[in-house]
Amino acid sequence: MRPYLAIPLAGVLAITPLHAQSAETKVLPPDQQIASAVLPLPEGVRPTATVWGYDAAGTFVKLREGTGDMVCLASAPGSPQFHVACYHESMDPFMARGRELRSMGVTGDLVDTVRFAEVEHGKLKMPTLPAALSSLTGTSYDHETGSIVGARPLHTVYIPGATPESTGILNRPGVGVPWIMYSGTPKAHIMYIPKP
Repeated sequence: MRPYLAIPLAGVLAITPLHAQSAETKVLPPDQQIASAVLPLPEGVRPTATVWGYDAAGTFVKLREGTGDMVCLASAPGSPQFHVACYHESMDPFMARGRELRSMGVTGDLVDTVRFAEVEHGKLKMPTLPAALSSLTGTSYDHETGSIVGARPLHTVYIPGATPESTGILNRPGVGVPWIMYSGTPKAHIMYIPKP
């Protein structure tokens, strides 16, 4: 297993379930969670996505079984930012394992250390073809307009093991240009953050 460098992105890829909920934390109704969770997808793909979110108690649950190949995650109640993400179903074992590890108390880089070892030993399946993930991060969700306030998009394409040499894409972060993050690891992906 190759070592990797964690590059913080101010939480734009923080896809973690809610572990505990205070009495003040408000959970959006399921229809609003679904409507907001699918916003990173093109309009034609939104109706067929599987959507995971939260019940009234704050438990992470499947809100809608989809018929397509995309999985979307609603924003976690109580998070400092409103964040939704959608990824190709081939990434679900990797993403679900990350959520499971975090629910067990595994934190930070240890989540990837465990997952990378499991990939290396054949216990965790990664996609064999490129797999997309898109997210939107903002301050809140406006259910009247159906939009995320202050939404910042992020687009990635996971290509496990990808490097600058295998793709021709550099591993230097930038806005408005693609770059590779976690180069050479099972979590390698091409990042693209559009210019504001």
